[in-house]
Formats: sequence, C-alpha cells, structure tokens
Amino acid sequence: MSGSQCELPDQVAKWTTKDVARWLTSEVQVHPTFAEKFEKEDVCGEFLLTFEKKEILDMGIKHGPAVKIARYLEKLKKEEKGSELESRIPCLVEQWTKEEVYQWLLPHVKNNKQYAEQLLQEDVSGDCLLFFGKKDFKDIGIRTGPAVHILKKLAELKNQMEPPLQPSITTDEQKVAIAQAQAKADSKKVSQKLAPSTKNIPDPRLNPQVVLSKKKQVKDAVQKDACRRLTLQNILEELGKEDFKKFQFFLRDKNNEKNVQIPWGKLEGKDRVDTAKLLSDHHGDQALTVTQELLVQINQHNLASRLTNVMVQSGQLMSCSEEAALKREANQGEKLKNLLTCGGNTLDSYDRFVVVVNKSSPEQVQHLHFLTKLQLFCVLDFDPNSNSPQGLCHSYKETRVANLHSPSQYQGRMDSVVTNHNLYDQTSWVFCNGRHDINSEANKELDYKTWWKKSCKDVEQLVALICSCDFVRYGRGLIVFLLLSPVDTDKDPFFETYRSFLKHTEEQSIITICESASAYAKWKELIVEKFDFDMDPLSVYELTLSQVNGTVMALAPFSQSPAKLLPSSDSSAVVLKQKDEDLLTALDILCLNQCENVYEDESGPEFQDFRMRQEEEFYRGGKVKWWNFYFCDKDSKKTFVKRDKYQNVMGMIRSQQRDSRNACVLLNFFHHPGCGATTLAMHVMWDLRNDFRCAVLKDTMLPKEDVADQIIYLMKLESGMPSPVLLLVDDLKETDSTPDLVNCIRKAVEYSANLNVDDTPNCKVIVLNCVRSHSPKEQYKHHNSTQCQFITASLSRHEQGEFEKKLEELQETHEKPENFYTFMIMKSNFDQKYIKDLARNTLKNFDIDTEDDKLFAFLALLNTYVSESGIALSLCEDFFRVKMTRHPEDCVLDRMKVYSNVLIVDRVEECGGYKRLRILHHTIADACLEQLERGYFLMVSDITLQMLHYDLFFREGVVKDRLMLSIERMLIRRQRKKDGDEREPFSPLIDKIHQQQGGQTVQDIFVKASSRFSQRASIPQALARYLYINERDFPEALKWAEKARNIAENPYTIDTIGQVYKSNLRSNMDKEKQEMSHNPQDLDTNIHLAINGIRAFQRAQEHSDREDNLQVDKPDDESGNFPRKSYNIFGHVGVLEMSFLVFEILAKLPFFEERDPMKKKYLQSFLNGSIPIGSVHKDSSHVNDRYAEIIKDHELFLVHLKPEVKKKFDFLNCYFTYTKGNFEFDTVNHRTVCDHFKKYVDLFCTAPEELRKVKEDNPKLKLNLIIEEHRMYLEKNQADTFSGILQHLDRPAEEMEKIVQCFAFLQQTVKQKHNIQVKINYILANVVLYILNPKSKLVKSYKQLCDLLLEALQAVGHHYTFPDPYYLALLFFWPTLSEENSEIRTYLNAIRYSSRKHLSKLFYKRSTIAHLYLGREDGLKRLVSKPSLDKNFLPKMPRDTLAQLWWNGDIFKEKDISSRLLRVSGTIEQGEVFANYGRLKIPVHPARRSGIRSGCSTEKISFYLGFAVNGPLAYDIQYEN
Repeated sequence: MSGSQCELPDQVAKWTTKDVARWLTSEVQVHPTFAEKFEKEDVCGEFLLTFEKKEILDMGIKHGPAVKIARYLEKLKKEEKGSELESRIPCLVEQWTKEEVYQWLLPHVKNNKQYAEQLLQEDVSGDCLLFFGKKDFKDIGIRTGPAVHILKKLAELKNQMEPPLQPSITTDEQKVAIAQAQAKADSKKVSQKLAPSTKNIPDPRLNPQVVLSKKKQVKDAVQKDACRRLTLQNILEELGKEDFKKFQFFLRDKNNEKNVQIPWGKLEGKDRVDTAKLLSDHHGDQALTVTQELLVQINQHNLASRLTNVMVQSGQLMSCSEEAALKREANQGEKLKNLLTCGGNTLDSYDRFVVVVNKSSPEQVQHLHFLTKLQLFCVLDFDPNSNSPQGLCHSYKETRVANLHSPSQYQGRMDSVVTNHNLYDQTSWVFCNGRHDINSEANKELDYKTWWKKSCKDVEQLVALICSCDFVRYGRGLIVFLLLSPVDTDKDPFFETYRSFLKHTEEQSIITICESASAYAKWKELIVEKFDFDMDPLSVYELTLSQVNGTVMALAPFSQSPAKLLPSSDSSAVVLKQKDEDLLTALDILCLNQCENVYEDESGPEFQDFRMRQEEEFYRGGKVKWWNFYFCDKDSKKTFVKRDKYQNVMGMIRSQQRDSRNACVLLNFFHHPGCGATTLAMHVMWDLRNDFRCAVLKDTMLPKEDVADQIIYLMKLESGMPSPVLLLVDDLKETDSTPDLVNCIRKAVEYSANLNVDDTPNCKVIVLNCVRSHSPKEQYKHHNSTQCQFITASLSRHEQGEFEKKLEELQETHEKPENFYTFMIMKSNFDQKYIKDLARNTLKNFDIDTEDDKLFAFLALLNTYVSESGIALSLCEDFFRVKMTRHPEDCVLDRMKVYSNVLIVDRVEECGGYKRLRILHHTIADACLEQLERGYFLMVSDITLQMLHYDLFFREGVVKDRLMLSIERMLIRRQRKKDGDEREPFSPLIDKIHQQQGGQTVQDIFVKASSRFSQRASIPQALARYLYINERDFPEALKWAEKARNIAENPYTIDTIGQVYKSNLRSNMDKEKQEMSHNPQDLDTNIHLAINGIRAFQRAQEHSDREDNLQVDKPDDESGNFPRKSYNIFGHVGVLEMSFLVFEILAKLPFFEERDPMKKKYLQSFLNGSIPIGSVHKDSSHVNDRYAEIIKDHELFLVHLKPEVKKKFDFLNCYFTYTKGNFEFDTVNHRTVCDHFKKYVDLFCTAPEELRKVKEDNPKLKLNLIIEEHRMYLEKNQADTFSGILQHLDRPAEEMEKIVQCFAFLQQTVKQKHNIQVKINYILANVVLYILNPKSKLVKSYKQLCDLLLEALQAVGHHYTFPDPYYLALLFFWPTLSEENSEIRTYLNAIRYSSRKHLSKLFYKRSTIAHLYLGREDGLKRLVSKPSLDKNFLPKMPRDTLAQLWWNGDIFKEKDISSRLLRVSGTIEQGEVFANYGRLKIPVHPARRSGIRSGCSTEKISFYLGFAVNGPLAYDIQYEN
C-alpha cells in the first residue's frame, strides 16, 4: 500500500465507507464527486470487493473513470497493495484531458469518428485511457477492429518521448480547443518580448504586479481574439448560401456598445472569413452573443445551441474580469443547468419561475433575453427605470406580454387576484420600489427607511401570496434572485424581500445568479450572517450574463421549438409569435406545423418511447392530444379510429363555410358523455387546420367579450386579409351560454376594423360546440338539422369492426392493451356487464376506513355527478400527509396502487394549469358507486358527508376552489328534463339521496354544505327549495331562503322567498280542499301569505328592473330556471301566480262562489272596485260575518289585485310581442302567462245571463252594458292593446272583423279623453284586417285611415306615453320614390324617444321584431306581414328550422321573400344606415350589425325594410359595389 494509503486498515474488508472514499481520492485519484457517490450508496470495504465494472457504471459513473476504478479494484482483490501500477505510456499521456485524448485519437479512427466522440462523451482522460482493455472499448460501443488498433497505437507510445498532438478539427468545441492552444503559444512569445524590457528598467517605483497585470491583459486579449474569430468562422461556414445572406442582412442592424452599426458597404460581398473578422472587430466581446441572437433570428436553432455550448465550455477563456483570480467552481454552466432543470435537460421540470431582480444596466439587459423563455409567474423588480427605454421590463415587453403592477394590488382572495391580474396566463411585472416612467407621488423611488415604513408590508403580502401558490408549495416552482447590482447592507429592500421568501418557503426553492464574484461574496456574507446556511450549492456566480443567457437558451424545449405557423390567404402561412400567443390567453392554438420538428430523430428511441407513452395515456382514458393525430398521420398503417359521424361533422362545417353569410355560426354537437365526441371534433379540426385558424377554448371563465376580442385578433393576425377561424367549445357549462359567445363574436366582427362578411368570404368564425346530453338525439331534433349533429354511446357495426382492428394493432405495439379500459369500454359497445365486472374486480378488497379507499370513493362520487371533475394531485398529497414531491403522480398512484389501473393523472389548463387525479371513464365511476352500495352498503350520502367533513378540501386556494366548485355543482346543478324545456328541481345527486334515504339525510347534507360554503347563496337557496317542494316545511324553508338573501340580495334569492310563500299558500289550499272545512282564520293566514309573496316577487322584479342589476346580478346556481344576461320577468310572472291563487281562494267563499253566476258577478264587481264588501249580498251567519271582516281588513290590497294583474298582462304581452325571446325560459313563461290569462277571461270577461235581461229591461243601462260587452270581448281576445292587435296577424279574419266592429263602436261612444288610444287601436285593427282579408267591407279606405291617424297624431303630439301612434305614422307615411314626406323624421325621433323611455328594459340583450315589412305595392298593399311570408315555408319545413332562417338572415335569399319585398336604396355613413328618398335621408337601425363594414366608409347600399316598435329596421344589407 502506498504512502497515501498508510492510514487505511490493512484488510480491505474492514474499510468503512469513509475509508473507501479516501482510497478513491488519494490512491485512485478520481474526482471527489465519484467518491461521494460511493459514500452515499454506503459502499464499505466488504461490499467494494464484490464490485465489478458493471456495478460502478450502474452508479451513474461514466466509462472513463469507471474503468480506472475497476483496474485499481482488481489490484486490491489480488492483495497487491504494495506495488505500483506499471506505467505503460509516457507520463505526459497520463496528464491528457479528455479533449486531448480525443485529438490524439482522431487520426487513428478517421473513418469512424463516432468512436472518438464516444470516448469524449464518456469522460475518458489520459489517466483513464491507460487502463482500457479490449472489453472496455466494446462496452461503450467500439467494435473489436478499431479497439485492437487503438490498443496497438497506445503500446507504440512507449517508445516515444512526447506523443504528437495534431488533431483534425471537426467540431466547434475542438476548434476552440486548438484556438486556445495557439493563443497560449502566441502569449508566450509576447511574454518573452516583454521580459527583457522589464528587467532593464531599474525604476524602484515600478510595481511588479502592474507589469504582471499588463502581461496578463495582453495574453488574454490574444487568446480571446484568436478563439472568437475561429469560432465565428467555423459557425458561418455551416450556413447555407441563403442563410448566410440573411445573416449578413440582419447583422447590419446590430449596434455595438458605441451604438454603431457595420456599414453595408463593408459587409456586401464579403465571404465568411472576412465577415467573421468584421464581426469580431466591430462587436468585440459581444460578437459571439450577437451571432447567437442572429442565428435564432434566422431560425438556425441547432447552430445557435451549439454556439451557446461553445460559449459556456470556453467560459474561462472568454472572461477577463478581475474576479477570475478568485477560486472557480468546476463547470458552473452545468451547475446552472442542473439548478434550472432539476438535473435534466429541459426547463419543463418547473411549472413556473419567480424572478426577483434589482437595478440593471443597459449592458446587462442585452444578455437577459433568456427571461423571455422562462414560464414566468411574476417578476419582482426593484429598478424604477425598468420600464424606460433600455430597461429590463421594456426589453421583455418587446417580445412577450407583461402586465405592470404594484405590490399593493395583490390584496384580497387568491382567486380574485389571479383572475384580475391574469396570473398564470401572462407575466405579472411588479415594481417593488417605484416607477420613473410614471410621474406621480405613489411611484417615486424610496430610500430604505421610507420603503420599510410604506411598502415593506405590501411586498411581504405579495411574497406570502406567491408562496401560497401550489407550484411553490409543492416544489414545482423556482424563485430566482438575479443580483445585477451589489447589495452591501441588510438594510436594502432587495435583502428584505429575500428574507420574506425564506420566511414563507424552503431555502431549496431559491437560487441566486450573480455575474460578479465580489458582489456575490458580499451577498453571501449577508445571508450567512443572518440565516446561517450554505447558499453556494444554490448559487451561480462565475458565469458572465452572456454565458448565463446562452446556457438557458440552449435548454429544451426552447432549443428545439420551431416557429409556429398559421394558415393565411392564398395558401400562404404566417408565423405565430410568442407575444401574440401570450395575448390569446383563452385559446389553445392549433398550428399548421403542430408537433413537427420537435424531435430531430423520429426514428430514434426517445421519440418512440414518447409515442408509446402518449398512445397508452390516450387509450387508457386520457384526453386526446394533437400528438395522437400526428402519430397516425406519420404512420399510415396505424389509423386513428373515426366514428361514423366524422363525415357528417366535416360536411356540416364545410357547408356553413361555403353557404352561410353570418360572421359567426354556431354548430352544436350533442353527445353522451364519454362516447368520443370531443376526440372526433378535435380530429376534424386537425384535418381542417390548413383551411381554418383552429383553436380550442381553454378558459371558459373568461368573459365572453374578451374571448370574442381574442378570436378577432387571431383572425387578423399577421395578415392583410382575415382568415376563417374554427373554434371548439367543449361543454361550456350550459348550452345557452354558447349563443352568448356567438353574439359577442358577431358584435366584435361588426365593430372591428378591416372586417366585412359580404366583402371577405374568409371573414367567418365557426363555433363547434360539444354539448354533453343524456338525450342527444332528442336535443338534435329540437334544433336546426343543418347546424347540429349528435352522437351516442352506441357503435355501428362498422365502428365495432374498426375498434377490433385497432385492438389488433395495439396488441402488436403495447403490453396488455386489454388494460386500456376506456378503449375497451368503447370496443365492447359500452357493454354494462363488462363495466360492472371491472368495477367489482377493482373494489374486491375495498375498506372505507383506509385513506386510499376513501379517496377513491370521493373520486367515484365526483366523476359520476360532475363532468370534467377530479382532485388535484397537491390535494391528494395533503390528504395522504405525504412529503411534497416533484413527481406527485408517482407518489399518489403508488399510494393508490390497488386502483391505479382505473385511475389517470391529467392536466387542467385553468388557473395556470395543474395536475389532477380522476377515474378513467365516467361509466367506471358510476359502476363503482353502484358496487359500493350493493357490496359494501355504502350510500352516496355517506360518501358525500365524509367528503364535506374534510377541512382540507375547503381551505382557501386556487386549486381547492376548483374542487369546491365541483362539490357545489354536485349538490345544486340541475339537469334539463328529458320531455320538456324545464329543469329538474334538484341535482341528480340530491334526487338519488332523496329516493334512497329521504328528507332528513338531504337536510343534513345541505346544512353541512352551507357551513362549508358560507359565502355562497346557492346552498341555502337549494335547501329552501327542497324544504318547500319535498318536505312542505315552510317555516324552515323561509329561514334558509332569507339566509340566502342575506348572503346575496338579488332577484334570484328574493324570488326564492316568494316561491316559499307561494308554495305555502298552495299547500294550505290543498289541505282545505281535503278537509272541506270553513275556517275564517285560514283566510286571514292565506291573505297574509299572499301579501308577503307578492311583495317578494315585486321586490325581485324591482331588482331586475334596475339598470345596474341588468349588468351585475346573476344566479349562483346557473342551472336554475332563470335567463342569464337578459331581462328577467320572473317577478312579474310570480305576481300573476300569487294573484290568481288569491282569486281562487275568494271564489270559494260562500258569498263569492263562482258556480253561482250572480255570486261570481259580485266577486267581479268587488275586485273591480265597483262595490265594497259591505254591499255584497250574503247569507247572515257568524262565519260569513267573520269572512267579511277579514276581507274588510285587506280590502285595499284585494281591490288593487285586478288592475295590477291587468297591468302585468299588458306588459308581458308587449314583452312577448315586440322582442325575440330566450327559447328555454320564454317558452315556459309564455305558457304560464297564457294559462293564467284563460283564468282571467273566465273570471272577468264574462257576463251572466241575468245582466243581459237587465240590459233589455232598463234602456238607461243598455248603452253602458253594451260598451262593457265590447270591452270584454276585446279584453278576452287580447285585442284591447296595440301589441295584442299585432298578434292577430296570424288569426282568422272573422275574429278580426269582430274586433274592428268593437273598436268602431267604442270610437263613436267613448269620451274624447279616452278616445285617443281607442282610435289608434282602431287604425291598427283596420290594417291587420286588410292584410288578412283585403275585401272585407269593414276595412276603412287608406285615405280615411290616414285622416284618422293625422287627428290622433295632432292630439298626442311628439311625446306620447307609448310608441303606438308613431309606429302607425311610419306604416302610413313612409315615403315612396315619387313622394317625399319630410315629417317622417319627426315621427321617427318620436318613436325612438317613446320606446326608449317606456320599453327600454325589454330591449336589454334582446332584439326587436318586425311584424310588418315594406312591400312593392302602394297604399295598404305595401305592408307585408311576417306570418304571410312564413306561410310559404311552413308546409315544407319545421317551424324551428324556419325560425333559424329568420335568426341568421338566410331567409332573404329565398325567392318567395325577395319577390314580395321592396329593396330600399340608401347609404351608410360613419357606420349609420340611411334610407334615401331624393334629398330625404331617414336613419334606420340595421337588424344585424354584422352586415355593416367597419372603417366608417361611406357607401351606397340597399336593404329590405321592416317596422319594429322602436323604429324601422334594415335587413339583408347589400353594398352596391
């Protein structure tokens, strides 16, 4: 044993792990890191003797040092410790570096240079090479022939005193190495010249250090210049002719440090050698960085990456700073990569980065481009000049999007801060100590003392919020302190921020980057003094910023990512820039070259392994990715299974692109959950990506207006002509939310510059809306078949055959494809027996008391009742109380190993993206719940209560909020009834619990949930609904309804209170029917309930009517029976329902009994206010007297009911007549209103036979009774109002004649004061009758009607309460080509003023309807009604399809329409439409804004004219040119 080994025990078997390490470093003389690996793996002497070279390689040690250690180990085993190894080659060879070994080897393996590269890669230095044998060469892939040859050449070195090193230069790295050697030789000559001159200067004042410094500077300069030029020359030689031209072209725009460019005259015509010299001389130290940036600019990413590696590897040569004299840590570039990638090669290892940076200089900023490549969550910037020109923030914003904030903006709940600041989607740049680009007191830079008082708390709150984010808490985020200027004291805001981060997170999550070793030394001193931990392993301080920049830019995925392309006009393509992609936060863009050029070698093992993993994930049950389609495109033998509906959906999109004239088209794709609809839709998008700019809506929480703006931005991006867009919306909460989005997109197109549907065929957005449904076929039938498709969980024979073929393919390439359960479920045609057997086998050892089984039960519950649900992996880790890991999926799935076959981890893009755990397919989850009930008697209520029990699931946090939202939806989200437009009263989960266990369990769940969702009104609201509907516990229901109202007072919570009173009243009435008793106290109770209920409904309506509430109020439970973002009339309807319940109660009283005609007349008269209750004839009894007393107490309320009801009917009649409705909600409300109107007619619009006899016997009463009869007739037929008469355009002419007769009579008999509206209605009745039967003798002539109308207009002036007379004025006095009427503008202004003042609420988010259109003839013949136009189509098509044609404007293409309507000539000026008649210009509202070009161009147009209650409407606008 050598002297260095003398302290080791004689027997190797007795060596400790430290002895082994000491032997490796002292005797074998390998790097200490290898010794540390042995020590870390507990290799003691006894174990060491069993080691062979294979075991050493298995420890991650490369072949070079492994062979050396193995040879020394052989000596140990032979107990030859005392002898030295024989030196077989000169000592100089033993000192060779791995690069010098490579240089020596190249001439000997000229035809197999990869062998030399293999040795270089395996770190084979000279001292390792001398131990290599033939087998060692073979182990690293060098065959026997070249191995023997190399060993022979090694043996020949014995006879040589100094082996020659004249390598062939093939790689950039070796070229740099030779340049270094040449530079060293040059510097020696310079030194020799300088030495004599310094010796001959006998000046004692001359400091020897100065001479050495100057010599060193000359030496460094020569070395750097030689290396730089050669590197640049070799890089440029690899550029093709065209790329070299591009390089020169962009080079001339680059400024050097003096802000000077290379003149084009110097560059033009220069070859690569001259260009390299020019570049080096002009840019000096920055030449390599400039070259690297230009290579990226011309898309030479591989060359740029290679140059970056060269820059990093030659870092010591490139640096000439004074700090170079400090001790250097080995390979800081590699250390930086390890810190940023967790020891990998890609920046994807971390989800997000947080950067904290202090003041920077312009020279530093140019080397910080790498920040634009990081997934930045936020930047905490202490440089107030950062947003000024040449500042860091300003530089960042040139290529990326950043939102500029201050720390004080990060207050409040985490979810609201994330939403308001676009966190996760766009970088937040936080100025932590002022901004000089904004001149205000609040943005001044503060000294430390003032900052500590005013801003420190805000910054600490900001840091706390950042550290509460899951990516920091779970070690998937990295905090980078970028020290660009020295920090000399702990009284510095930058240091305080470091302190704050250490307070809220682990020190391992924070790294420091500093280019000045001296600045780092001071920083380290401050940290160690205050916090006492070694920060060196987490710091990089010996690289220049240029080297840092190059190192990061060389890392994947950025070193490999090609430019993303989008289709453009004329089959061209444009580049999607990163900054543009940053702005499109709501969209996942599908590019033309999606997935291409990501892997350099797609035949290599890395790509094949990636493909196998992606395919396995998808067929198991993961979401489809663009990669899945790419794989099949690349391998035509392996097809992607298409369901039969693929061609239908493709054809539907193609036809809408070709035929529709709408700016935005909605196509609904109804489907059963889990039947492959989304996959099919994405496959269609993949195949259409050359024709459309395709995108998937990934952020459904973003306001629709913002999404629309992003769609328009995508449409116009980088292109003179707009491109069509295909947008996939996957189950946007509710079906009716997507039309809102479509309307927003249409409006965005209308108001956007350079977009016009008529003028540009490509200016079109097609929204493909995938809608989950339990009855997709039925929903398909209710929609326009040209704009929807459906798919079910049932395969055709052809589809089953395709799945069988695919299984055979998978069996060839994957192990156990029968475990790809989602695929197998579809292949089995969703066979229930297969699914149930799978569930039973999965749960055969289930135990609810264990945590993993409990979590699985929670997942089964969520995945059954809430689509797209799951539990975040971070929550799973917390649930299991396991240590937070960087790969939580492995940890969690390992804990749930029993269930791992039916579980999958996928990524959710919301809230910045996170991973969640879910069951593969919802049918498996459903079957598992059934098995838990059947086999383990575990009800869904038990699982729900247990889930609500865990505090962990309900703490504040973005990811937890997602789970809370899923739990809330599970409890309150109601489904649409299968046989109608209404929704079920409760969620499917609550329905099931109610059926299984009854009301008490449901109440227990809601009560527990209300404590968990204390700030949400939806839970107490749902409990109130359950109590009054199912339990009839009205006091308790009222308590919970009022609790909901106290949490959020809005129309929806107040309406719930009204519903409680209404249900209570109905319940009381049902009881009284059964008991057949007459208790006056019941009447008093019921009237009080009615009063309270009506007040509640009126209050709810008042909230809806407020203009601000039209914008703000929305229900917590968006599955409720309320329209969203539209006018809400449920308060009006509630008042009607309560009123008629009161009428029904009164009609059952002994003296109002409706079966007796005279008693019914008493009731009419009492409710009309004609007679008081004291004058009503009644039998004398105590009960009747008590009834009368109670009615007397409430008489004021009761007599106001009838006029209030009439007012509601008139208002709602206007609502349904004048505006286009929301199909789902208006259908239900209209039916309710119609049913109650029938009751109203029966109660108030009939006269008993006795009254007719009175009329005959008493001539004085005769006239009044006749007038009353006519009024009743009109009221009964809803013809007593202007809107009611318009509804008769599709009624029988005979009925209309009777109405005209009534109005004719009333016009002659009614007093002048009340005659104006009668006259107006009479004129409209004549118009309607003429349209229905022009030959009717009752119709007045056109002139007579004009005269009557002029009288009415004269009487009402220009400010009448209703727009009715002005509507008639437009009908009668609309000009013709031969006759102008200047008064028409006066009437137009009047109708707009009146409708806006009195009907504006109705028009919120709703369009008005034109019942009459301008035809080609004269007089009354020129008026064409919409029902008469519809008659041409209704025999041929369903009414729903016809309504769709009117809605999208395609109806005007039909000849039956164009032949009857007159096209009006006009102009469009400043975006406003005018109808032109000579010199008369009449403003007209466009019925569809999408028909108008933007840009405020003045153009001639033509259009069809319709008459609506708020003025004339222009339809089908066409530009003459």
